[in-house]
Amino acid sequence: MIAQPPPLFAPRPVRPTGPLVIEIEGVTKLYRMGAETIPALCGVGIKIHRNEYIAIMGPSGSGKSTLMNMLGCLDTPTAGRYEFNGRNVAQMNDDELAGIRNREIGFVFQTFNLLPRSDALHNVELPLIYAGVRRAERLARAREALENVGLGDRIRHRPNELSGGQRQRVAVARALVTRPSIILADEPTGNLDSKTGVEIMGLFERLYEQGNTIIVVTHEEDIARHARRIVRLRDGLIESDAPAHA
Repeated sequence: MIAQPPPLFAPRPVRPTGPLVIEIEGVTKLYRMGAETIPALCGVGIKIHRNEYIAIMGPSGSGKSTLMNMLGCLDTPTAGRYEFNGRNVAQMNDDELAGIRNREIGFVFQTFNLLPRSDALHNVELPLIYAGVRRAERLARAREALENVGLGDRIRHRPNELSGGQRQRVAVARALVTRPSIILADEPTGNLDSKTGVEIMGLFERLYEQGNTIIVVTHEEDIARHARRIVRLRDGLIESDAPAHA
Protein backbone atom coordinates (compact mmCIF):
# COMPACT_ATOMS: atom_id res chain seq x y z
CA MET A 1 0.00 0.00 0.00
CA ILE A 2 1.16 3.57 -0.73
CA ALA A 3 1.54 5.69 2.37
CA GLN A 4 -1.15 8.35 2.56
CA PRO A 5 0.10 11.93 2.11
CA PRO A 6 -0.25 14.47 4.90
CA PRO A 7 -3.41 16.63 4.90
CA LEU A 8 -3.57 18.72 1.76
CA PHE A 9 -3.69 22.00 3.63
CA ALA A 10 -1.01 21.23 6.22
CA PRO A 11 1.62 23.99 6.69
CA ARG A 12 4.10 23.82 3.82
CA PRO A 13 7.44 25.47 3.11
CA VAL A 14 7.16 28.42 0.76
CA ARG A 15 10.73 29.51 0.17
CA PRO A 16 12.97 27.07 -1.74
CA THR A 17 16.18 26.24 0.09
CA GLY A 18 17.98 23.96 -2.39
CA PRO A 19 20.38 24.98 -5.16
CA LEU A 20 19.05 26.29 -8.47
CA VAL A 21 18.31 23.50 -10.98
CA ILE A 22 16.51 25.40 -13.75
CA GLU A 23 16.68 29.06 -14.75
CA ILE A 24 14.73 30.32 -17.75
CA GLU A 25 14.90 33.98 -18.70
CA GLY A 26 13.09 35.80 -21.52
CA VAL A 27 12.20 32.57 -23.33
CA THR A 28 10.15 32.98 -26.49
CA LYS A 29 8.97 30.21 -28.80
CA LEU A 30 7.52 30.90 -32.22
CA TYR A 31 5.98 28.33 -34.54
CA ARG A 32 5.69 29.00 -38.25
CA MET A 33 2.63 27.68 -40.06
CA GLY A 34 2.95 28.67 -43.70
CA ALA A 35 3.17 32.45 -43.85
CA GLU A 36 1.84 32.81 -40.30
CA THR A 37 3.95 33.02 -37.14
CA ILE A 38 2.28 31.80 -33.95
CA PRO A 39 3.79 32.69 -30.56
CA ALA A 40 3.59 29.85 -28.01
CA LEU A 41 5.75 31.51 -25.31
CA CYS A 42 6.36 35.25 -25.01
CA GLY A 43 9.36 36.15 -22.85
CA VAL A 44 8.78 33.64 -20.05
CA GLY A 45 11.03 33.54 -16.99
CA ILE A 46 11.09 30.96 -14.19
CA LYS A 47 13.51 29.63 -11.56
CA ILE A 48 13.22 26.17 -10.04
CA HIS A 49 15.27 25.00 -7.08
CA ARG A 50 16.15 21.49 -6.00
CA ASN A 51 13.43 19.84 -3.88
CA GLU A 52 10.65 22.09 -5.12
CA TYR A 53 7.22 20.71 -5.98
CA ILE A 54 5.71 22.82 -8.77
CA ALA A 55 2.55 22.58 -10.83
CA ILE A 56 2.38 24.29 -14.22
CA MET A 57 -1.21 25.10 -15.15
CA GLY A 58 -3.04 26.68 -18.03
CA PRO A 59 -5.90 26.17 -20.48
CA SER A 60 -5.42 24.66 -23.91
CA GLY A 61 -3.21 26.92 -26.00
CA SER A 62 -1.69 28.68 -22.97
CA GLY A 63 1.84 27.45 -23.71
CA LYS A 64 2.16 24.91 -20.90
CA SER A 65 3.01 22.00 -23.22
CA THR A 66 5.62 24.12 -24.99
CA LEU A 67 7.11 25.12 -21.64
CA MET A 68 7.16 21.47 -20.57
CA ASN A 69 9.05 20.57 -23.75
CA MET A 70 11.55 23.33 -23.02
CA LEU A 71 12.07 22.18 -19.44
CA GLY A 72 12.56 18.61 -20.62
CA CYS A 73 15.10 19.64 -23.30
CA LEU A 74 12.74 18.24 -25.95
CA ASP A 75 12.57 21.60 -27.74
CA THR A 76 14.69 24.74 -27.96
CA PRO A 77 13.58 28.38 -27.60
CA THR A 78 13.43 30.83 -30.46
CA ALA A 79 14.94 33.42 -28.14
CA GLY A 80 15.93 33.68 -24.47
CA ARG A 81 18.17 31.69 -22.12
CA TYR A 82 17.71 28.31 -20.45
CA GLU A 83 20.25 27.05 -17.91
CA PHE A 84 20.05 23.55 -16.48
CA ASN A 85 22.24 22.97 -13.41
CA GLY A 86 24.19 26.10 -14.37
CA ARG A 87 24.81 25.09 -18.00
CA ASN A 88 23.39 26.99 -20.98
CA VAL A 89 21.24 24.48 -22.88
CA ALA A 90 21.66 26.41 -26.15
CA GLN A 91 25.39 25.65 -26.10
CA MET A 92 24.92 21.87 -25.79
CA ASN A 93 25.17 19.47 -28.70
CA ASP A 94 22.66 16.69 -29.43
CA ASP A 95 24.59 14.10 -27.40
CA GLU A 96 24.74 16.39 -24.37
CA LEU A 97 21.01 17.13 -24.61
CA ALA A 98 20.26 13.41 -24.91
CA GLY A 99 22.41 12.83 -21.83
CA ILE A 100 20.35 15.34 -19.83
CA ARG A 101 17.09 13.74 -20.97
CA ASN A 102 18.35 10.27 -20.07
CA ARG A 103 20.12 10.97 -16.77
CA GLU A 104 18.93 14.27 -15.34
CA ILE A 105 15.19 14.32 -16.14
CA GLY A 106 12.76 11.54 -15.28
CA PHE A 107 9.69 11.73 -17.54
CA VAL A 108 6.23 10.51 -16.53
CA PHE A 109 3.62 10.62 -19.29
CA GLN A 110 -0.17 10.44 -19.26
CA THR A 111 -0.13 7.36 -21.52
CA PHE A 112 2.49 5.46 -19.45
CA ASN A 113 4.60 4.57 -22.56
CA LEU A 114 5.45 1.07 -21.34
CA LEU A 115 6.63 -1.80 -23.55
CA PRO A 116 3.62 -4.16 -23.60
CA ARG A 117 5.60 -7.40 -23.94
CA SER A 118 8.14 -6.58 -21.22
CA ASP A 119 7.66 -7.02 -17.50
CA ALA A 120 7.83 -4.17 -15.02
CA LEU A 121 11.49 -4.82 -14.19
CA HIS A 122 12.60 -4.58 -17.81
CA ASN A 123 10.50 -1.48 -18.44
CA VAL A 124 12.13 0.24 -15.47
CA GLU A 125 15.70 -0.77 -16.35
CA LEU A 126 15.47 0.54 -19.94
CA PRO A 127 16.97 4.01 -19.27
CA LEU A 128 19.94 2.33 -17.59
CA ILE A 129 20.46 0.08 -20.62
CA TYR A 130 20.66 3.19 -22.80
CA ALA A 131 23.08 4.72 -20.29
CA GLY A 132 25.39 1.70 -20.50
CA VAL A 133 24.99 0.61 -16.86
CA ARG A 134 26.12 -2.95 -16.13
CA ARG A 135 23.39 -5.57 -15.89
CA ALA A 136 23.74 -6.43 -12.20
CA GLU A 137 23.64 -2.77 -11.17
CA ARG A 138 20.71 -1.82 -13.38
CA LEU A 139 18.61 -4.77 -12.19
CA ALA A 140 19.32 -3.87 -8.56
CA ARG A 141 18.41 -0.24 -9.17
CA ALA A 142 15.25 -1.20 -11.11
CA ARG A 143 14.11 -3.45 -8.23
CA GLU A 144 14.84 -0.67 -5.74
CA ALA A 145 12.81 1.85 -7.79
CA LEU A 146 9.85 -0.54 -8.05
CA GLU A 147 9.95 -1.20 -4.32
CA ASN A 148 10.03 2.56 -3.73
CA VAL A 149 6.71 2.94 -5.55
CA GLY A 150 5.10 -0.02 -3.81
CA LEU A 151 5.48 -2.60 -6.60
CA GLY A 152 8.17 -4.88 -5.21
CA ASP A 153 5.80 -7.83 -5.62
CA ARG A 154 4.91 -6.99 -9.25
CA ILE A 155 8.33 -6.91 -10.91
CA ARG A 156 7.57 -9.82 -13.26
CA HIS A 157 4.11 -8.59 -14.28
CA ARG A 158 3.55 -7.22 -17.78
CA PRO A 159 1.53 -4.02 -18.29
CA ASN A 160 -1.65 -5.94 -19.24
CA GLU A 161 -1.43 -7.74 -15.89
CA LEU A 162 -1.40 -4.45 -13.96
CA SER A 163 -4.08 -1.88 -13.14
CA GLY A 164 -3.90 1.64 -14.54
CA GLY A 165 -2.51 2.95 -11.27
CA GLN A 166 0.10 0.20 -11.15
CA ARG A 167 1.16 0.93 -14.73
CA GLN A 168 1.60 4.59 -13.82
CA ARG A 169 3.68 3.58 -10.81
CA VAL A 170 5.90 1.52 -13.10
CA ALA A 171 6.30 4.68 -15.21
CA VAL A 172 7.23 6.65 -12.07
CA ALA A 173 9.77 3.98 -11.10
CA ARG A 174 11.29 4.23 -14.58
CA ALA A 175 11.58 7.99 -14.12
CA LEU A 176 13.30 7.49 -10.75
CA VAL A 177 15.77 4.79 -11.75
CA THR A 178 18.36 7.18 -13.20
CA ARG A 179 18.25 9.25 -9.98
CA PRO A 180 17.44 12.40 -11.95
CA SER A 181 17.64 16.05 -10.93
CA ILE A 182 13.92 16.47 -11.59
CA ILE A 183 10.81 14.40 -12.25
CA LEU A 184 8.72 15.97 -15.04
CA ALA A 185 5.16 14.63 -15.12
CA ASP A 186 2.78 15.49 -17.96
CA GLU A 187 -0.89 15.07 -16.90
CA PRO A 188 0.11 12.03 -14.76
CA THR A 189 -3.47 11.28 -13.68
CA GLY A 190 -5.16 12.02 -17.01
CA ASN A 191 -5.91 8.36 -17.82
CA LEU A 192 -6.79 7.31 -14.27
CA ASP A 193 -10.00 7.28 -12.27
CA SER A 194 -10.23 9.79 -9.42
CA LYS A 195 -9.38 7.28 -6.64
CA THR A 196 -6.28 6.02 -8.46
CA GLY A 197 -5.32 9.61 -9.29
CA VAL A 198 -5.31 10.44 -5.59
CA GLU A 199 -3.02 7.45 -4.96
CA ILE A 200 -0.57 8.61 -7.63
CA MET A 201 -0.53 12.14 -6.21
CA GLY A 202 0.08 10.59 -2.79
CA LEU A 203 3.08 8.84 -4.32
CA PHE A 204 4.41 12.14 -5.69
CA GLU A 205 3.93 13.64 -2.23
CA ARG A 206 6.06 10.89 -0.69
CA LEU A 207 8.75 11.27 -3.36
CA TYR A 208 8.85 15.01 -2.69
CA GLU A 209 9.23 14.39 1.03
CA GLN A 210 12.19 12.12 0.19
CA GLY A 211 13.93 15.05 -1.50
CA ASN A 212 12.92 14.75 -5.15
CA THR A 213 12.25 17.80 -7.33
CA ILE A 214 8.86 17.44 -9.01
CA ILE A 215 7.24 19.42 -11.83
CA VAL A 216 3.67 18.45 -12.73
CA VAL A 217 2.02 19.85 -15.86
CA THR A 218 -1.76 19.75 -15.54
CA HIS A 219 -5.00 21.52 -16.40
CA GLU A 220 -6.75 20.19 -13.28
CA GLU A 221 -6.96 22.51 -10.29
CA ASP A 222 -7.29 19.73 -7.71
CA ILE A 223 -4.12 18.04 -9.03
CA ALA A 224 -2.18 21.32 -9.07
CA ARG A 225 -3.08 22.03 -5.44
CA HIS A 226 -1.03 19.03 -4.31
CA ALA A 227 2.08 21.06 -5.24
CA ARG A 228 3.79 23.70 -3.12
CA ARG A 229 3.88 26.28 -5.91
CA ILE A 230 1.63 26.88 -8.92
CA VAL A 231 2.78 28.63 -12.11
CA ARG A 232 -0.23 29.67 -14.23
CA LEU A 233 0.16 30.36 -17.95
CA ARG A 234 -2.16 32.20 -20.29
CA ASP A 235 -1.54 33.23 -23.90
CA GLY A 236 2.17 32.36 -23.68
CA LEU A 237 2.76 34.48 -20.57
CA ILE A 238 3.09 33.67 -16.88
CA GLU A 239 -0.14 34.95 -15.37
CA SER A 240 0.88 34.14 -11.80
CA ASP A 241 3.59 32.32 -9.86
CA ALA A 242 2.68 31.81 -6.22
CA PRO A 243 2.59 29.31 -3.33
CA ALA A 244 -0.20 26.77 -3.78
CA HIS A 245 -1.79 27.59 -0.42
CA ALA A 246 -0.93 31.22 0.15
